[in-house]
Amino acid sequence: MCGKRSKCYFSRLEVILIICLALMIAVTVVLLVLHFLRENSRKPGSSTTTVVPFSSVCPLCSYSLGSVSCVVVVGLENLISEDSSKATANYLLGVGRADCTGPVAEIPLMGYANPEQVGGGLLARLYSRAFIMGDLDDSKRVVFVSADIGMVSQRLRLEVLKNLKSKYGELYRQDNVILSGTHTHSGPGGYFQYTLFWITSKGLIRPSLNAIVNGIVKSIDIAHQNMKRGRLFINRGTVENSQINRSPFSYLENPASERSRYSSNTDKEMVMLKMVDENGQELGLISWFAVHPVSMNNTNHLVNSDNVGYASYLFEQEKNKGMLPGEGSFVAAFASSNLGDVSPNTKGPFCVNTGESCDNPQSTCPMGGATMCMAMGPGNDMLDSTRIIGQNIYSKARELYEEASQEVTGPLSSAHQWVNMSDVSVELNATHTVKTCKPALGYSFAAGTIDGVGAFNFTQGSVEGDPFWDEIRNQLLGEPSSETKACHKPKPILFSTGEMTRPHPWHPDIVDVQIAAIGSLAILAVPGEFTTMSGRRLREAVKREFDSHGTSQMDVVIAGLCNVYTHYIATYEEYQAQRYEAASTIYGPHTLSAYIQLYRGLARAIATNTVQDLPRGPEPPVFNISNLTLVPSLNTDRAPENKTFGDVLQEVRQQYRVTEVAEVTFVGANPRNSAENATEHNFLTVERYTNTSESWQVVQNDASWDTRFYWTKGVLGQSNVTIEWHIPGGTEPGVYRIRYFGHYKKKLTLYAAVSIAFEGTSSAFEIVAL
Repeated sequence: MCGKRSKCYFSRLEVILIICLALMIAVTVVLLVLHFLRENSRKPGSSTTTVVPFSSVCPLCSYSLGSVSCVVVVGLENLISEDSSKATANYLLGVGRADCTGPVAEIPLMGYANPEQVGGGLLARLYSRAFIMGDLDDSKRVVFVSADIGMVSQRLRLEVLKNLKSKYGELYRQDNVILSGTHTHSGPGGYFQYTLFWITSKGLIRPSLNAIVNGIVKSIDIAHQNMKRGRLFINRGTVENSQINRSPFSYLENPASERSRYSSNTDKEMVMLKMVDENGQELGLISWFAVHPVSMNNTNHLVNSDNVGYASYLFEQEKNKGMLPGEGSFVAAFASSNLGDVSPNTKGPFCVNTGESCDNPQSTCPMGGATMCMAMGPGNDMLDSTRIIGQNIYSKARELYEEASQEVTGPLSSAHQWVNMSDVSVELNATHTVKTCKPALGYSFAAGTIDGVGAFNFTQGSVEGDPFWDEIRNQLLGEPSSETKACHKPKPILFSTGEMTRPHPWHPDIVDVQIAAIGSLAILAVPGEFTTMSGRRLREAVKREFDSHGTSQMDVVIAGLCNVYTHYIATYEEYQAQRYEAASTIYGPHTLSAYIQLYRGLARAIATNTVQDLPRGPEPPVFNISNLTLVPSLNTDRAPENKTFGDVLQEVRQQYRVTEVAEVTFVGANPRNSAENATEHNFLTVERYTNTSESWQVVQNDASWDTRFYWTKGVLGQSNVTIEWHIPGGTEPGVYRIRYFGHYKKKLTLYAAVSIAFEGTSSAFEIVAL
């Protein structure tokens, strides 16, 4: 109350209301100013009325006026609405990562088809990285998985889809799930059902197949469980000093007018897709870049993900600070693209016995022939080259990631068909129709490449057969039919795999073709290795198809090694040169034209919203393959006399400096025991002693690229394990130790055995600064 001559006092409620009114006016003025400042970049909308809880504007009122509301008039953007940030989200997004390493010992490594290249330890773990994108109303979803494996096999894909169906019903299907392999040549094989592949892998190896299937499904599970509203951004950039064309003479067969449109005989462009949630929290990225992960050559015996895996490791370590390798929520996939003729061995091919160049159409050396012609990477050795190429790829992806501003918007769609690729009619023009062929491999397939040479001195560029090898083939495998020979010309057929059916077909006839469209981004999931020019033609054809049906400005990327493996896809012109890539184009000279026709059909269906009218196609077979393999059986492990598993045989030194290698050798056991008894198993840890807590803290595990795990098989069930830690720069001085974890197999009865866990620990050692 105010008297005539007295001072005027306001009640406590009146003071609070006045303060809140002033704050409300101030906030409204600021928001209106911000709104008009953004007029240049965003169209103004009609005014709307938003009701805001009074306590959100005036926290002083919350305890006494929580039910009071105020009315604020703002623009369409609802800048002070509680859901304003959510209004910017375009998709539901989920990311996940899971181990898919599998057995690291005695299993053939998949890629070089070298029978002597079997696993003997671990350099870095392999991972499946899954990305789920859904419409905001969750009516449609697309899944993209990039796995650190040589390639996706048909058997692998079918088992993954079967598992997903049992968990999620019809949510994740063959049309909206893309499985892509990074194409590392240093991962375990044995997950194929077609005869050619399981011959080189020594059979269908269930532990290897199961590890990959379980890893892929688990990564999708994690992504599924962590779906949140978010945004996608795309960026592109050029990666330098990281690739060469390993078949430049084939590339030159393409028309000069076509080649003149490009500055390089490889695709140097990286496409990067960035994912953040609605609050700007970083979720992950997918990068597509064309390069073979063959920095690790065919003398390597340590399981690892090669150069692109190292790029993932660097990016994830940066974003998941304070976490061990393989841990943390941020997921970075460096996926394959049209890498068919692209090598990371940038020094080019040289004769290993003389040092002279062997960059010639046959890739041969004067002394020693084709087996002496090898390409070298930029480093001092294959590990150094892996790091250099991986670092280059990571650095460009990081730059593109930080600068990404072009947002991906629009609906989701996916289209898929199964196609009999051995019998596709291709309309080249209005008057000329050709067909694909039954699968067959040419002579130059056996020659290998400058990244991994073949045997018996076969040479690239062979357009004629050899009577000696023809006769051996005819006697052992049968002679190719006249029809197949004529269809594949000028390829001289070494293996007519499409006509070889015992004990099961040697190559697939039924192949997946698939496109997933995420707004303005179209991902072409291709079932093999497209060469540089093949990829360019496919991308351009699909983009034109989208354009012609009113869906312009599409970003088209190729995801390689997807869904089923069918070797290489060279252009018609490259096919005539019959180097390795052409000899491995198994469906004949018109393979690329057939794929272009098929993918244009998928693009047309997406653009015209007629996906439901696409023929499903013939389903691929599933063969009943026995578990009989040429992989050595798991026998009882034994320790030396007076020793037990995990005992140290050769100790570490007492002191090391940064950049030196700490090394310790233990009484070991077959690592396959561990792979078959644990979904995710660390063979080693590096631990640092913390004085404050008087405890040991794990600072590295076997997913780190700074550790090495070597298994050496002895006699009578004995074996050793040697662990190295290449102490990186920046390692904090202190006291450390190395631990080894394994399982040994103990026989209980004549027919029963059990795996028993054990561990070993090195002596403590000190690391001092340089």
